[in-house]
Amino acid sequence: MSLSCNRFSIIDDEDDVLQSYRMALLLAKFDNFVLCNDSTKAMKLLKQNEYSAIILDLTMPDISGQELLVKIKEYNPDIPVTVVTGSNRVNTAVECMKNGAYDYMVKPVDENRLISGLRNAIELGELRKENLALKTGIMGAALNSPDAFSGIITVSENMRGIFRYIEAIAASPRPVLITGESGTGKELFGRAIHAASKRTGKFIAVNVGGLDDMLFSDTLFGHRKGAFTGADGERGGLIEQAAGGTLFLDEIGVLEKNSQVKLLRLLQDCEYYPLGSDIVKTTDAVIVAATNENLDLRIKEGTFRNDLYFRLNTHHIHLPALRERPDDIPVLAAKLALDAAKSLGKKCPEIGPDVLTRLRNYSFPGNVRELQSMVFDAVARCDKLTLDASYFPALKPPKQNKSERNVSIFYTGSLPQLVDVEEFFISEAMRITNGNQTEAAALLGISQSTLSRRGKNRT
Repeated sequence: MSLSCNRFSIIDDEDDVLQSYRMALLLAKFDNFVLCNDSTKAMKLLKQNEYSAIILDLTMPDISGQELLVKIKEYNPDIPVTVVTGSNRVNTAVECMKNGAYDYMVKPVDENRLISGLRNAIELGELRKENLALKTGIMGAALNSPDAFSGIITVSENMRGIFRYIEAIAASPRPVLITGESGTGKELFGRAIHAASKRTGKFIAVNVGGLDDMLFSDTLFGHRKGAFTGADGERGGLIEQAAGGTLFLDEIGVLEKNSQVKLLRLLQDCEYYPLGSDIVKTTDAVIVAATNENLDLRIKEGTFRNDLYFRLNTHHIHLPALRERPDDIPVLAAKLALDAAKSLGKKCPEIGPDVLTRLRNYSFPGNVRELQSMVFDAVARCDKLTLDASYFPALKPPKQNKSERNVSIFYTGSLPQLVDVEEFFISEAMRITNGNQTEAAALLGISQSTLSRRGKNRT
């Protein structure tokens, strides 16, 4: 990637500052940039051309840099914007980061700091473009390594699109961020990324959410003898164990701020220091991070670093909740029942159609993990050939007295006859369940034989 070929813009109302930037950039072999000294013309300029990065002064007449930052991020949230200001106030920096700034520099800006920050911003912007092109270009492709996904049960085309995206990025040395609700299988997808990458090193997983800064450093980077009380010998960290492979960091969204700084250095430079050592080590392990937290919200709250988020988010996979892929529920339930029966040493019972209907209509706040626990418990207690609703207490409809039921039926014209209302609801239940009488009966709260009898009476 040639950084000098990427267009970027510097917006500052002071001409002498712009000229000093211009000289520094030319000396650093940058030549594809646009200088703008009028904030009122900035948005028009940005809409006329595509930019990989923007450097923005905060204190300008007419439209302030803070106002312009919001407008830029609304127009294109993927453009990395570096804010430059003469103010060194922390609250100003925090506010800019909340509004989507990539970086924050205080005037006078050191030339080396300007150039390195700009290089990072341009690189990030280009990676985002590549990532978007990658996503849009692979949706129809077939899987090259289906075995990498053999542990993930799905019939969803959306999920298969995720598989194809994983194959496309698997060989990339850049970090991958996996987001999704708790129980959606983020570590399982982390393992799929590792398998699809064909890396020869190990897949190492660690939950970093509950680690304080020292324990985080010791766990990941290891320590030298005497680094702290009880450090009787040298010990390598997990990043060393993952050499040539993948390091999976779960619960990254609640990582302590000091640890975030260390992780950022690892991602930027592939370098780290073991505890008690002043000798830098390097790594070729690929980082896959996962979280069920809303990182955008945590950035706005000031608890998660914006620059770390940008680094982690080079490749992004969002896993849908189980309720968003209802067609997967029957096949997942069947596989989980078979696995449970094998582990319990008993014959696998069939799952009744009434149960499948209720499973498909259940919200699953715990996602696949909740379904797994639910099915395992049902199989363990089952002494029949079929799992019916009695083995799934969470799926039972709430008991209500007739006086407590809140059902509203609207009609126009004359009051319909009871036979017409019955016929309508039977037809509707059969439509919803694709003609399955057992499932339709469960929806209507009657037995299958009663539904069958009433159906015959209608004909």
